[in-house]
Amino acid sequence: MARKPAIKPASVSSRVASHPPLEFTEPFEQALKLMEETSRHVFVTGRAGTGKSTLLNHFKETTAKRVAVLAPTGVAALNVGGQTIHSFFRFKPDVTPETAKKKLRGEDAGIYKKLDAIVIDEVSMARADLMDCVDAFLRANGPEKDAPFGGLQMIFIGDLYQLPPVVGSAEKMLFKTLYPSPYFFSARVFQGLEMEFVELEKIYRQRDDRFIDVLNAIRNRTVSEEDLALLNTRVDPGFEPPADEYYIHLTSTNDLADRYNEEQLKKLKGRTWTSTGLVEGEFGKEYLPTAPDLKLKKGAQVMLLNNDTWGRWVNGTIGKITGFVKDPEAGALVRVRLNDGGTVEVAPFTWEIFRFSLKDGGLESQAVGKFTQFPLRLAFAVTIHKSQGKTFERAIIDVGRGTFAPGQMYVALSRCTRLEGIVLRKPLRKQNILLDWAVVRYLTRSQYDQAAKTLSLEEKLRVLEDAIRHKRPLEMVYLKGTDVKSRRTIKPLRLGEMEYAGRPFLGLEAWCLKRRDRRVFNVEKILSLQPADAGNPGTGEKQK
Repeated sequence: MARKPAIKPASVSSRVASHPPLEFTEPFEQALKLMEETSRHVFVTGRAGTGKSTLLNHFKETTAKRVAVLAPTGVAALNVGGQTIHSFFRFKPDVTPETAKKKLRGEDAGIYKKLDAIVIDEVSMARADLMDCVDAFLRANGPEKDAPFGGLQMIFIGDLYQLPPVVGSAEKMLFKTLYPSPYFFSARVFQGLEMEFVELEKIYRQRDDRFIDVLNAIRNRTVSEEDLALLNTRVDPGFEPPADEYYIHLTSTNDLADRYNEEQLKKLKGRTWTSTGLVEGEFGKEYLPTAPDLKLKKGAQVMLLNNDTWGRWVNGTIGKITGFVKDPEAGALVRVRLNDGGTVEVAPFTWEIFRFSLKDGGLESQAVGKFTQFPLRLAFAVTIHKSQGKTFERAIIDVGRGTFAPGQMYVALSRCTRLEGIVLRKPLRKQNILLDWAVVRYLTRSQYDQAAKTLSLEEKLRVLEDAIRHKRPLEMVYLKGTDVKSRRTIKPLRLGEMEYAGRPFLGLEAWCLKRRDRRVFNVEKILSLQPADAGNPGTGEKQK
């Protein structure tokens, strides 16, 4: 890679655009309070587009704690202005919990004792064995030798229904003998560890309730034939995007994406324009957000890879190149027409890699590497994996021979803001929707346990018996074992031992005002109860 740039970087600030006004929903506030005002471990989750990144950014900007923000991959770490897990803990690729126990010596060994908390973003991609390595390292180098994670508060953020950890074929059998699943929550350190659970529920990416319901059903594989029929109205194998529209192909593999990008670039007339990026300091290949030698043409569809200082675009915005210009002050610029109709001139951007170090007895974050390049990537196509966290108006979903990882189809479909913006190359079948039931079991159990902290079984029974006695309706939040959550208004009728599939359980028989029918519920699966709104006793059932 060249050490000297082929273009003159413009003097543009690397600060991200200011975020839109925050909406402090109850779960958002609950998460912030746990993160900032307590030392308790917390897992913050939520469906695609519920504001997990917004929460993390707000916490980073406002916290008084000494916090390290980490992620499993280089690009994910770059997106949150942090380090990879391996880099921060100085792990080699073949690290094991045994080798991670090594006590550090030297100037920066005290960094880990100065921290208050560690955030791990995109935790769905972090493996169980890596979490045990983190625990072993922090017990050796953190503030408290005998405490889980060395006594530091751990904050995990991510959606386990999205892309899973990568376990190589050679490791799969070994993994099965050591861990119940490859996910972070299966690490041994979590056995008996108290952890708060917060789910962000309001979706900002989509507005259409029917589309949201279908995405939820895809997410936990409760999809019906009616849901699939609706999605398959978007099948068009021969669809060719109009030249003036901004469709992005989402593919299951890098090979498919690279091949399509190369084919489309070759079809464009005119010369290929090349920009060679500049690497300074420690900026490994795993962090590179775009090609070091970026090849573009007029007419090429691109994705912008930063948040513009003036808010004209965000990371993930799609546009088309209309020309290449030279500015007397800024140097080389790429002119791009954005998918909202506006035209902007894009200057080179500098990404920075940060590392924590000690200075004057305190904790300091300093840049140790830089990469300067135009914040653009060819975007006729992109892999589903690289699309995680992005939002698109229009997408063509082509999974080739099929999906191969849990969450892949959900990630692809949930990138889109509306159903009408999706084109499917092939009909979607239920076998294309892969789900790991270890995730479902963990999430449902976590929610039952969290609910029990605020509504004990004794209090639940008292509320239900009181409602039966006085014939009062209740608003109930109920979570099925398939991780399908519903809110409904009920009139409790009877409590007692009941049976399902030969298994006894403490049940509630109640009249459901939405279904206009008697229904039976497992009392353990009731998450919350409160008096029904007297002015609206017929409040309906809402699925999640």
